[in-house]
Amino acid sequence: MTSQVDGFVVVTGGPGSGKSTLLDHLQRAGYARSQEAGRGVIQDQTAIGGRALPWKDRELFAELMLGWELRSYRDAARLTGPVLFDRGVPDIVGYLRLEGRPVPAHLHAAAETFRYHRRVFLAPHWPEIYERDAERRQSEAEAERTHDVMVTTYTEYGYELVPLPRAPVAERARFVANHLRELSGSS
Repeated sequence: MTSQVDGFVVVTGGPGSGKSTLLDHLQRAGYARSQEAGRGVIQDQTAIGGRALPWKDRELFAELMLGWELRSYRDAARLTGPVLFDRGVPDIVGYLRLEGRPVPAHLHAAAETFRYHRRVFLAPHWPEIYERDAERRQSEAEAERTHDVMVTTYTEYGYELVPLPRAPVAERARFVANHLRELSGSS
């Protein structure tokens, strides 16, 4: 890949669609990856009794996710080869839209400034694998709406979405790895 941004590849979609499982698999295969901001912020805030949680203070939660994503971006800049992102800055815009909250100008600026490869992998809503857990409290309907908001948001920021197949993780990983090889030859 000829530029740094071309090596920053996002995987997005609704919660519970297998994104993190896929990225864990690809990491074990040698690919660098970021950790999901939302889950990390929830875990940290829960551990310290903080209020930056999506069920307490959505705007503060979004700000901490933004800080997390910007740090992940800077950390990725120090790596060579492709870096896979478990969501990106536009996901925060999508989150606020989903919650009916205003999107601050500085968040739009961040989404325009901190760019990723133009092709973004999109994990479709997948009811058969969706599960709630301590951090993932959304209903299945909210998960599907999240997917739809991410489609709109990433498209508005000029990204091309590449849908991931609903397939076992090894097959999904091959799909992504094949695309990464293709991207490295075409950029």
